[in-house]
Amino acid sequence: MPRPSLLVLSFSPIASDARVLKQVRLFAERYDVTTCGFGPAPTGPGLDGVRHVEIPAEHASLALDGRLITLRAYPLVERRTPAVVGATRALAEAGLARGAFDVILANDVESVPLALRLRPRLGVHADLHEFSPWLHEENPAWKRRIAPYLTWLVRRHVRRAASATTVSAGLARAYAELGVDAGVVANAAPYAPLDPVPVPDDGPLRLVHSGAGLANRFLETLLEAATLTTTPVTLDLFLTRNDPGYVDTLRERAAATGNVTVHEPVPYADLLTTLNAYDVGVYLLPPVNRNNANALPNKLFDFVQARLGVVLSPNPEMAAVVREHGIGEVTAGYEARDLADVLDRLTREDVRAWKDASHAAAHTLSAEEQVGGWARAVDAIAARAAGGAR
Repeated sequence: MPRPSLLVLSFSPIASDARVLKQVRLFAERYDVTTCGFGPAPTGPGLDGVRHVEIPAEHASLALDGRLITLRAYPLVERRTPAVVGATRALAEAGLARGAFDVILANDVESVPLALRLRPRLGVHADLHEFSPWLHEENPAWKRRIAPYLTWLVRRHVRRAASATTVSAGLARAYAELGVDAGVVANAAPYAPLDPVPVPDDGPLRLVHSGAGLANRFLETLLEAATLTTTPVTLDLFLTRNDPGYVDTLRERAAATGNVTVHEPVPYADLLTTLNAYDVGVYLLPPVNRNNANALPNKLFDFVQARLGVVLSPNPEMAAVVREHGIGEVTAGYEARDLADVLDRLTREDVRAWKDASHAAAHTLSAEEQVGGWARAVDAIAARAAGGAR
């Protein structure tokens, strides 16, 4: 019996998009998988049979036509988005137009209308990485002009998908208010067979942060906390150069502290073993918009797989995981002083207990447990074939 055909559609560089790569790896064993996105094909064990359709570089953008946005000509805005134009053409040139797939897994709201127009024989599953209408709501112009368009995409198109998932319970509640019943698949890291590295009996505690080098992450707050605390600590940051000027400024500030170092990023394949050498992962994410307020970021799960203790800001989704599993402490607020207060009272016994708790929770909080939400949703759509559904 032939395997069901599945298109994983994402307006992102799939080869380096950790969440989408998990989808491709999950389904490659049981489905005839094609990917469509920016950049080269995803590679790695088990992916040799995956076909890739690359969206041309000149169309690798989600830029919107400002004139059409002003006119609220939303159907034209959607169809003329460069990524939509490029993906439509690339798939057609590959002979993969309407009806070519049994199921389409569409990532983020911008890809869902195209997925529906491609008319998969059995249905579309939408994986919504954030709550799109909240993305930049701290910017009044964006909130006034762009948020209504994204809300229209959800109401007009995402609600027509057979099923949907998102990254946290808070975002699922937000989508429910727009008529989308979304399950939750957290951005968990794959299980890593690591052990906690012992906390040294003397010397500074080793703090670490990894992630995007972006000004809206307010990483200077971590640097300030590391200089404010009375507890001897070092802080190492492994940052991707999303905003090179910002990262260079952080590096200059770190060089003046004596206990903070900004490193180049490490490949994701090496990240967990790199983090494993540290004691505590730290992250403060001010709730400048409601996506941040409801965030459940992948770095929390990276810290767990690296068998670290964690100190995180009081965003409800993150705080709930920390408290449920006893893997660290939640700060009182989002300022450097709030993090420093936790570090001031931190003992080596605390850190050892947290690292042991991360070790105990590593299986439960792994990607292998979380991706079952995608498997159940896509398998349910594929099962329609038995009943002769379209």
